[in-house]
Amino acid sequence: MDDRSVKGASDHIFQTIIIIVLTILLLCAVLPFILLVSSSFSDEAQLMQKGYGFIPKNFTVYAYKYLFVMNKDSVFRAYGITFFVTIVGTIVSLLVGPMLAWPLSRADFPRARALTFVVFFTMLFNGGIVAQYIMYTSIFHIRNTLFAYLMPNMLFNGFYIILYKNNFSSNIHPTLVEAARLDGAGEFYIYRKIVLPLSLPILATIGLMTGIGYWNDWTNGLYYINNTNLYSLQVLLNNMMQNMRALVSMSSGVGTDLGISELPSISIRMAIAVIGTIPIMVLYPFFQKAFIAGIALGGVKE
Repeated sequence: MDDRSVKGASDHIFQTIIIIVLTILLLCAVLPFILLVSSSFSDEAQLMQKGYGFIPKNFTVYAYKYLFVMNKDSVFRAYGITFFVTIVGTIVSLLVGPMLAWPLSRADFPRARALTFVVFFTMLFNGGIVAQYIMYTSIFHIRNTLFAYLMPNMLFNGFYIILYKNNFSSNIHPTLVEAARLDGAGEFYIYRKIVLPLSLPILATIGLMTGIGYWNDWTNGLYYINNTNLYSLQVLLNNMMQNMRALVSMSSGVGTDLGISELPSISIRMAIAVIGTIPIMVLYPFFQKAFIAGIALGGVKE
């Protein structure tokens, strides 16, 4: 047996092992979601008696009827708010972050090291939630406004700034900037026409992470929003789940049937998780396509 046959056999074994490992990881990611969807369509009594399964037990859509029929106004309004906050927050974050990171990556910017330290410092220390709450409510007055979802934590993220900075330092060669400046290009023109097009991969990656963060965020709504008309989807669903637990606990505590024992609390919790996850799963392939396109367009040719 020659070396090529041995190498071909070892490559085949390696590829088989990789496929098996990736298949196991895929099942670990997909099977819990299938279990979640199945449980949301299952009868409450069957879930209590027989537990969870990959096939719905006594198929019912009552949990979704409770969410989209009995609470349709609040759910659809929350969907609209969440989509608005996710889209606007992601766009503004992609505008603000790179504009700060670009000068920090420049060796000819005299205060780059000091400002980089300030940004890095925010990743290690913060004033705590009490100081943050006082600042945003007393100074910025974001309480019960959509800015409460947009501003805290995610609009400006020190970790993302460092990622931008390192990407600019690695991929934007100084000679390219100098050549553009010799041709008469200004700083903003260089940033808009050279830096951003060559940074599409990092922009797509951080844009995806930022969008998912905005979509899944519920803590800002918990801290700064008490107007039910301004509830985002995650805040509304979390509030529904807490109310459900309180009602079921109250019903069992008084020992009487208040009509709550018939409420499918478990399946509703599963349905809440499903409707909070499905939109981002539907949109993810489009983000992934943009990410792949960014990698293809973002290569530097020398």
